[in-house]
Amino acid sequence: MSTASSLDVSPPTDQTRPAFDPPPPVPPRPVQWRRAVRALRDLLADPDQTEKAFEIFMAIGARDEERGFQKFLAHPTGRRLLQTQPSLIGALSDRDALERLPAESFGRSYLDYLERTGFEPDGLLKLKRALQARAESEGDSQAQLDPAREWWRDRSILTHDLWHVLTGYGTDELGEAALLPFSYAQAGGRANLLLVIGVALQGAGELGVSFLPYLHQAWQRGRRAAWLPALAYEELLPLPLEEVRRWSNIQPLEVAHPNGIPSGKWRKDDDGR
Repeated sequence: MSTASSLDVSPPTDQTRPAFDPPPPVPPRPVQWRRAVRALRDLLADPDQTEKAFEIFMAIGARDEERGFQKFLAHPTGRRLLQTQPSLIGALSDRDALERLPAESFGRSYLDYLERTGFEPDGLLKLKRALQARAESEGDSQAQLDPAREWWRDRSILTHDLWHVLTGYGTDELGEAALLPFSYAQAGGRANLLLVIGVALQGAGELGVSFLPYLHQAWQRGRRAAWLPALAYEELLPLPLEEVRRWSNIQPLEVAHPNGIPSGKWRKDDDGR
């Protein structure tokens, strides 16, 4: 549980706004631990197989996803966002608008992140939709959720790249490894926990047990932060990045990781590099 209150940039409450009651959830699909473990092995062997992370969540994450949705619905900002359902992907895809923001803003920092990594704002959403289509073709009638939950699922996926910007963790193997315990502290869930256990075992085996305090520090950083899933990101993009970090109670990198942030791969290539 976060030790800080969640950042809320909600406008004054509109008493005339109708109540928002999403449809009840469908019964969750059976938990498939073997499928999740197989996907984890594949992901650790080749971290570029991002689809394997999605498969883990599809295999064991349905109940946790619903708990997260209900927490979002109970949060004042989350409920407001569910009522209006703004397009976060629309805001993140408008490069012209992002370019016009101040250089020190959250939005410009996100644009710099895209240009530095070569990522597209909707890259993870395209992957999610492809996996959902495949699951439906294989007879999984629960691959798609109702519109409110699908909107929330898409938004949750988009926060991955935004959290890279907020935390300063890179997109190399060690940076992604740090973002996993940070995300687990924020969102919880069996799928996130399995991913953390996987990278902890892999990293300790490759780099030694000194890798584990690094992951623990990232987890502590996520635990101390405000509850980031409920942030109104569309409204925060024009603000200074450092201001958003302070409001969100995200510890500076030099405080959270006094020994520095490792970067690069945790495995050596065949030529020893």
